[in-house]
Amino acid sequence: MAHLFRDLSLGHSKRESTPRPSPLQTKPQPMPSKLTSADLQSPFGQLASQLNDSDLRFIAYDVFLAVCRTSSSKPLSTSASFNSDSPSHNSPGQNHNHSPNTPALQHSLTSAAASKMKKALGLKSPGSSPGSKKSPGSGPGSGQGKSKRPVTVGELMRIQMRAPEAVDARVRRSLLRIGGGLVGRRIESVVLPFELLQQLKQSDFTDQQEYDEWQKRNLKFLEAGLLLHPRVPLDKSNNASQRLQQIIHVALDRPIDTGKNNESTQVLRTAVMSLAFRSDGSLSDSCHRADGIPLNLRLYEILLETCFDINYETSIIEEVDELMEHIKKTWVILGINQMLHNLCFTWVLQLADVAKDVKTTKDPDNSKILSSTLSLILGWAEKRLLAYHDTFDSGNIYTMQGIVSLGVSAAKILVEDVSTEYRRKRKGEVDVARNRIDTYIRSSLHTAFAQRMEKADSSRRASKNQLNPLPILAILAKDVSELAVHEKHVFSPILKGWHPLAAGVAVATLHACITELSSDIVQVLRAADKLEKDLVQIAVEDEVDSDDGGKAIIREMPPYEAEAAIGNLVKGWIKTRVDRLKECVDRALLQEVWSQQASQEGHAPSAVKILRIIDETLDAFFQLPIPTHPTLLPDLIVGLDKCLQYYVIKTKSGCGSRNTYIPTMPALTRCEIGSKFQGVWKKKEKSQNPQNRNSQLCVRINTLHCIQSEMDVLEKRIITHLRNCESAHEEEFSNGLSKKFKLTPAACVEGVQQLSEAVAYKIVFHDLSHVLWDGLYVGEPSSSRIDSLLRELEQNLLIISETVHERVRTRIITDIMKASCDGFLLVLLAGGPSRAFSRQDSQIIEDDFKALKDLFWANGDGLPADLIDKFSATVRGVLPLFRTDTESLIEQFRHVTLETYGWQWNPTEPNTLLRVLCYRNDETASNFLKKTYNLPKKL
Repeated sequence: MAHLFRDLSLGHSKRESTPRPSPLQTKPQPMPSKLTSADLQSPFGQLASQLNDSDLRFIAYDVFLAVCRTSSSKPLSTSASFNSDSPSHNSPGQNHNHSPNTPALQHSLTSAAASKMKKALGLKSPGSSPGSKKSPGSGPGSGQGKSKRPVTVGELMRIQMRAPEAVDARVRRSLLRIGGGLVGRRIESVVLPFELLQQLKQSDFTDQQEYDEWQKRNLKFLEAGLLLHPRVPLDKSNNASQRLQQIIHVALDRPIDTGKNNESTQVLRTAVMSLAFRSDGSLSDSCHRADGIPLNLRLYEILLETCFDINYETSIIEEVDELMEHIKKTWVILGINQMLHNLCFTWVLQLADVAKDVKTTKDPDNSKILSSTLSLILGWAEKRLLAYHDTFDSGNIYTMQGIVSLGVSAAKILVEDVSTEYRRKRKGEVDVARNRIDTYIRSSLHTAFAQRMEKADSSRRASKNQLNPLPILAILAKDVSELAVHEKHVFSPILKGWHPLAAGVAVATLHACITELSSDIVQVLRAADKLEKDLVQIAVEDEVDSDDGGKAIIREMPPYEAEAAIGNLVKGWIKTRVDRLKECVDRALLQEVWSQQASQEGHAPSAVKILRIIDETLDAFFQLPIPTHPTLLPDLIVGLDKCLQYYVIKTKSGCGSRNTYIPTMPALTRCEIGSKFQGVWKKKEKSQNPQNRNSQLCVRINTLHCIQSEMDVLEKRIITHLRNCESAHEEEFSNGLSKKFKLTPAACVEGVQQLSEAVAYKIVFHDLSHVLWDGLYVGEPSSSRIDSLLRELEQNLLIISETVHERVRTRIITDIMKASCDGFLLVLLAGGPSRAFSRQDSQIIEDDFKALKDLFWANGDGLPADLIDKFSATVRGVLPLFRTDTESLIEQFRHVTLETYGWQWNPTEPNTLLRVLCYRNDETASNFLKKTYNLPKKL
């Protein structure tokens, strides 16, 4: 079905295409060949068998006839006439790869009832435009022979499949004989290729060669369905598979007589039946000889191709509804369901149902094929749309809308239903269709403009020795104007269906392209400035002895003000480049998936792209032939700095922070073993796998570290550029002046700190809450110790160590240790009524905390000991309290309270305020004291 994507002129540049002929002038063309693998591969996978396209087509036709043998003679509801040049009159030995001149396959233009499917797909019939009254060859004197009576669905399928009448008749006779033995059985319980081998003999064919080819085709079909692509996986020790392989191997070299009920045929039957009726876990008695991927999908693809006109490969035939009704009967043999049907038909144009399927399906096979199919469709479409000025013109513009629709629809499903990044964004934040069209417009116009630049430069070189050489700016101005008009009248009317401001985007893009002429314009202005100064100098020197010193002459020479013009031009150039970089940042962030696999370096490809564009922008700036690079450079640096800061801010936004994961401090409470304290930990997010999310956060950290590291490199490169400037002075680059990026480095430091703490506290307080808050010391401390927490924490530390850059690894692991200490303390001091500790438990707690510190020390391979001591000081200070006897604790509490507050009442100290609240006779104070200190409402 892949050939349905290829328009007659889409495979080549528009310069090689010709206008689409009208239906009345079109002669039937040969059946177009399939696209090669270099153009568009099938998403269903490659067949391992030696079956060629012709073999597969005849096999698909056999399957179709088998399931429709009782109903394929139903007359079509539309009138379609077939002429005497039908392939049915070709002898079986002839090459049938050509298409007959069949007026019946020119759509039934006089049909009153239009196809429901074509209406649903929004398609029109070729020739249905005003003035097209009938299909060619259907009227008197057409020279096409007499018309037959209205054909049946079976005859229509025969012609669409290019099957000769002799072949059709032979298969139908065989099916009648097979049907006689199907008393009480359904066709899906029949191994069709084997039964055909049994029914047909050499005498049924015109010559030995035709019989041999037919027998080999059916044996290869058995091999493909039962051995190479079985639905039910094969056991390597299966004797039947080995026997069948041996029989097929021998028969492919030397034909065997399968028409006789001899011993070899019985062996073949036993092996075939044993393999075909292996259970797949269902209660169905259907055999499995053609329902394994990709064989079944390839056969179904061939059947779906028949819905399209063999003369107009992008047009659906009028009889598609009836034909599709019969094609779907093959589902029972091919193992096709509605979802697989939609996937196959997606390979052409039916994306609406697929979009519904992907929202509900959990089948990995369907998801894999869907992703592959949509990616191929999108790639095929974008190959044409990213440079649509080269692909389309007024002669073939009618195909553009369909290709844009395919590309946009595929992109929407991939982004909206497959991308996890999209799901985290607010609804309506991303307009996939508009973004794709925006990209197509900008890419195509940039390509077209570059071609015209090259063409204009060639014209200038060719006219260099002429008396009046062509000015390149004038040539380009004319070309760009023509390009804009062509865009407005030919392409914008189509593209605005997905992007209401398509014309505006085109104009803005061309306006930005014009700024690329700055170099040539600046050269002209500088030459004019030098000319002005030379002329003024000559005038002054010549009139130095005059009465007014040459002032009168000078007044006749108004200044060009070239320097001001150059400055304004370069400022406009800078603004355009910065605006373009900002747009690139938005697009790059929209497409970024923050996957560790996306880059070998562990940071986001989007950052590499943005830094490369900044490099290119700086190079382009210093290549401008201006004398004021040092003066104008700060404007450029500020603009680039803001864009890069914007990238950094967007990179860390929405990722949370330390406070996102720290739970609210619980109320004071007395221990009451057995009850579970609720309401401290936040609910787990329902999004993606926690480890995958942590990996994405680490990639963001790596990215910000990469950008921060590149700042010094960029600034050194700027200094090098300045040293090579014609007007730069040593002091301008020796002290740096304002040649530094000020916003981005600070944003990177802040972003790394925020993301590092977010990762750490998310791991401890969110991902490990089931072993920390829900498990540690709950009930009896001796039976719920820290081992489980350490095991899972170690796994997370290994993942972090493998993911983050070595320069930031220590920072993140340190933050994880700080979070672990905070979590440990929270369990001890605010663990709720499900925890209670005795003095005897103090040794358990101290041993567990030592194990926690040892995890981070890792026998000297982890964090430095002094760093661990620094951040564990608070816990080490608290742990001795658990060894202290209760009386001493009470006395110490009283002493500290007196020492802290004394009995000097003070309106600014907590004890005074607390006592006022304790003696306040109202509901609000009572509720606060009850919730916070568990004080009773009444004494």
